[in-house]
Amino acid sequence: MNELIGNTAGQVWEYLSNNDEVTMTALKKDLSLKTDEATMALGWLAREDKINFNKKGSTVKVSLK
Repeated sequence: MNELIGNTAGQVWEYLSNNDEVTMTALKKDLSLKTDEATMALGWLAREDKINFNKKGSTVKVSLK
């Protein structure tokens, strides 16, 4: 499971390096991820202090630091 999460985190990091702030919905759609896969990958990257979360109203956007 850790390998899957790590690989997905790598995909998310690569995606974010090529895009500005994105919503979780866009991230999941563009990478064809399930909600739990995206959530765990974002948690991995957050723990490594590699991403920013920006909340605007009820929308949370994610970007690389």
